[in-house]
Amino acid sequence: MAAGLALARPGLLNPNKPIRSLSLAFWLWKALLFLVIIGCPGPGYDTSTGLLPYQESASSDAKLEVIRHAPFSFPLKLVRWDSIYFVHIARDGYVFEQEWAFGYGYTKILSFLASVLPQLSGLEDVAKVALVAIALSHMAHYLSVLALYRLSINIFGHGTTSGKLISFLSAALHIICPAGAFLSAPYGESLFSFLNITGYYLYSSSLHDANSGQQAPSGAKLLLAAALFSIATAVRSNGILSGALFAYDAVLLLRKMVSQSISWGNLLRLGVTVVGGCVIALGLVVPQWIAYMAFCTPDESLRPWCEQLIPSIYGWVQVHYWNVGFLRYWTLSNLPLFFLAFPMLYVLCRSSVWALNTTWSSDTGVSLLARLAAPNGLLAVMAFTSYHVQIINRISSGYPLWYWYLTCQAFGHTADSTSVVKRNPTFVIAVLGIVIYAIVQAVLFGSFLPPA
Repeated sequence: MAAGLALARPGLLNPNKPIRSLSLAFWLWKALLFLVIIGCPGPGYDTSTGLLPYQESASSDAKLEVIRHAPFSFPLKLVRWDSIYFVHIARDGYVFEQEWAFGYGYTKILSFLASVLPQLSGLEDVAKVALVAIALSHMAHYLSVLALYRLSINIFGHGTTSGKLISFLSAALHIICPAGAFLSAPYGESLFSFLNITGYYLYSSSLHDANSGQQAPSGAKLLLAAALFSIATAVRSNGILSGALFAYDAVLLLRKMVSQSISWGNLLRLGVTVVGGCVIALGLVVPQWIAYMAFCTPDESLRPWCEQLIPSIYGWVQVHYWNVGFLRYWTLSNLPLFFLAFPMLYVLCRSSVWALNTTWSSDTGVSLLARLAAPNGLLAVMAFTSYHVQIINRISSGYPLWYWYLTCQAFGHTADSTSVVKRNPTFVIAVLGIVIYAIVQAVLFGSFLPPA
């Protein structure tokens, strides 16, 4: 509790002025990461970023572009690893089959924003796209911090000191999360985080409205949440995990209708839930359909994935080009990456168990925590068995449950608003570890050195 009282004093982090304090902390942290990345000599591991300005545009017959500035001008200092693909796709479209591994939704949004903004004087097209992507990442991350604060208030309430502290500290932890530089660079993580967390906020608001008998607003918010989850899925495929909320609700409603009499209210709610689940699935299906129409027409030489029972270019390129699949990453050479990912994997699993066993004064809060345990835990399992495991340190940024778990550990808190016991050093250790990791990561990222 002493830590909570200290936070209540006027200063940088003042939970009594949450928006102002979080905004100030956010931009100071972003400025620090920006200076670290820009100050890195680079490139160290790869020079691919330097080739981007020289690539021939797929949309024209023009020869190599005339370069007016050095290829490592400031916007391109943040174009590393996968962001090279994102920037190229946003500018030239999906030229190569393997590029379909990268979020269709994110690249299309980025391409649209770059096209509607005026040409910046003295800046090449590729640098303009990079600059737009950097601005989008910063703004989306900032908005996701505010969305997480509002979501936390929905669950833990604002009527108690502990509820406000949990909400405030969780949002602050999201600022410095291990995704670090990836939330500033041309990556989809920031946009995904904003969409996914805002979707959770609307979903939680829908449950609050349903419990208070406001069925129409509840249904509208549920469908809007589904739309955000769908866009999030188009940005990053792991967004489909949020569909577990709708599957759980559908099963719950069916069970209720079987054990009780069927009412129009429950029937309508079930219909809205099923429609919402279908909307989320569109975020995964539509990009695959677009690719199918482009590659699998009779006029084209059919690719192997076109003839699969469920043709998916995404699944094909992940396995064929990126070696992503069940246990495919389990090699001795990748063991250091599993060690790197272990802390986050542990926290994700531990927070899911915590959410299923915790108590809180609000029944809606307990219900929401239990629901969010599913996508949180599924993400950890998928990363451990099927992903390039080290990316869990950045894609976990859009899942709020582990922020709440660590924050509650700050006071030995059991998520019961009436029980605050002695402080637990876990939170302080976690914060120090995250800050150190983020700074080191920024140096490696800016210098184009692994791991990514």
